[in-house]
Amino acid sequence: MLVPVFSLQLNHKVFPRTVAVGKFNGKTSCLVGATAGNKVFIHSPQDNNPQAQQLEGNVSLLNVNQVVTSLACGQLDDQLKKDLLVVGTSSNITAYDIDRNVDLFFKETPDGANAITIGKWGELPEQLAIVGGNCSIHGFNKKSEDVLWTVTGDNVSSLALLDFNGDGYNELVVGSEDYDIRVFREDQLIADMQETETIVSICPLIGARFGYALGNGTVGIYERTNRNWRIKSRNSAVVLQAYDVDGDGVDELVTGWSSGKVDIRSDRNGDVIFKDSLNSSVAGIVKADYRVPGENLLICCSNEGEVRGFKFSAQDSNAAAANLYKDRQEAIRDLAQKKQALLLELQTLEEAAKKAKDSSSTNNRAVTLDSEADIPANTEIQTILTVERSRSDFPAHIAIKMKTSNHTVIRVVTLFAEGLFKGECFVVHPAANQVRENIVVPIIPPRDASVDLHLQVFVGLKSSTLYHVFELARPLPIFSMYLLVENSTDHEPKGFVNFTINERIPRILVWINHHFLLSEEYAPNTPSLYVTFLAVRTDTKLVIKMQNTGQMLIQTDDMELAGNIIQSLGKFLNIDALQTTCDFPQELDMLQRIFSQIEEYQAARQRISSDMAEHANIIRSFLIRAEDARLIGDISVMKRHYIDLLNLNRDLINGYKIRCTNHEELMKNLRYLNQMVQKAGNLRIGKFKTTTVNQCRAAIKSNNTQLLMKSIKTGSA
Repeated sequence: MLVPVFSLQLNHKVFPRTVAVGKFNGKTSCLVGATAGNKVFIHSPQDNNPQAQQLEGNVSLLNVNQVVTSLACGQLDDQLKKDLLVVGTSSNITAYDIDRNVDLFFKETPDGANAITIGKWGELPEQLAIVGGNCSIHGFNKKSEDVLWTVTGDNVSSLALLDFNGDGYNELVVGSEDYDIRVFREDQLIADMQETETIVSICPLIGARFGYALGNGTVGIYERTNRNWRIKSRNSAVVLQAYDVDGDGVDELVTGWSSGKVDIRSDRNGDVIFKDSLNSSVAGIVKADYRVPGENLLICCSNEGEVRGFKFSAQDSNAAAANLYKDRQEAIRDLAQKKQALLLELQTLEEAAKKAKDSSSTNNRAVTLDSEADIPANTEIQTILTVERSRSDFPAHIAIKMKTSNHTVIRVVTLFAEGLFKGECFVVHPAANQVRENIVVPIIPPRDASVDLHLQVFVGLKSSTLYHVFELARPLPIFSMYLLVENSTDHEPKGFVNFTINERIPRILVWINHHFLLSEEYAPNTPSLYVTFLAVRTDTKLVIKMQNTGQMLIQTDDMELAGNIIQSLGKFLNIDALQTTCDFPQELDMLQRIFSQIEEYQAARQRISSDMAEHANIIRSFLIRAEDARLIGDISVMKRHYIDLLNLNRDLINGYKIRCTNHEELMKNLRYLNQMVQKAGNLRIGKFKTTTVNQCRAAIKSNNTQLLMKSIKTGSA
């Protein structure tokens, strides 16, 4: 198992998820991380960096001059035979050669750099610094060339490279703030898994397995698209790492928590194998031959700068196994004691009930503790799911209507569902004077996604404190918040997607009945398909039309909804490639306005930057003049220059505030632009989706609005 081998204090605060390790001279490992003051610390067991200012022995500081949002270490240039440090900020990335104290490149990244990883992606021949930012992913080579670019649904929060499909090439696993885990083979999306919170960390394991951590404290492991296991904690998971803790050649999952706890879980079932605790929240966990060459250590770093190292010890394995066996035996003994206590309590209650029946002359009401005597054995729970439109006092929702089959009342209803409720659980407990034989529970899905809804219904009698628990399970289809309405040509949506598929209407009817929440199966007796839904969230229409020739038309003003329908149809019908044409006048008009605003914000940004640089030069001149006047004793001139200096400094601060506001608006518009490209890609499947994204990218690079609109509408240039 693991034994501690060293502990040290950096005396610097460390930002979470910005800790990495690299061999910057090609031989010995150094620990790096972002710290306060827009700096990166570099800690080495040996003095490998004499060119940098040394602090506290062998800790160096690298000035970045901007808040560091992410960093990574790796061999970006294979010819150098050593690792480089890539640092990301909200506006740029820098590849830094620490050994020579020079920049390899500096690259502006308007979308920011929330996460960075270094490695080979797909069949591309060179190492890339892969940067995830504002709804976009960029791959930069050693020359800072943007050799690969794609978009994703929301801000990227984590990245990992692994061979997801077993083809011998790395795919990119991307976690984002829209709760999705996406897998890209170069710029093609090949898998998509929906989760319940922001994905804060992804860690590759052996084969096609990878660990993931969510912002709500959930940690688990996927094997391709199948989730093997997951656990949830009241603390927040900060970072994940893979490490072989038991010497079997298979890495286990290491998790660092906001409480300072570090635990290692079996990759098979999630059982805790090892745990320790730091004095403050974990900032990063890495593995490297940090102290002894060739001896791989697990290194944990807290946000207060505490660093602790562990190594595998074969001698300690038997003792650890004995401790694990001892813990399990103690748990079994505790459960046995609880069982015995419950049996004794049950026996006492049965004796009390018998005495109460025998003394009925002094007690007019018999005390019955047998649930079968109070609650009829044939009690059933009838459940119906309906879609309810918004009212003046309540928003649109799905109503779960439950009713017992006899005189028993429903006392408590507990609902469990991933991503549907905060904490994944929702409890309805009517007051004692409001319990009825029926109950209605409203739920509001935050987005279009399939959900497995698990219910526990506690029923009983009004005159009894006894309960009987029913376990129920109901699936909520993807498009639950859509109400089937009568066909009407009035006020049809102006947005549409048009395409042809090699399918017949009956198959589409099966898809509709499986993916929409309908009170009864929809089976129109017509030669063509014309079905209308009402999106109850927005009170807008969704129309699906189909001819016997396979020609389909989806009408909606919601471009994202149209893309979700296309992707759902493609998955259900096993469609590998699908080209479509579309038009969404409202959203495309908004896109044109956003595109123009982006140009204005970029021009304003350059103008403000130029003014700030000019002010800085003038301030430098006034400062020199003021100091010259002070040295010659001309106090009046010195005061005048310092007053001018104060005014210029005030103007400089105001300019900086304007630039920050301008940058925030620019980021907001760029995010919208990237999301529109993502929506346009989702309107196609397979190679046509990739082509659409690439064409949109070319249009954005050339600043060609008309080409961008054409690419979105037709999927080609």
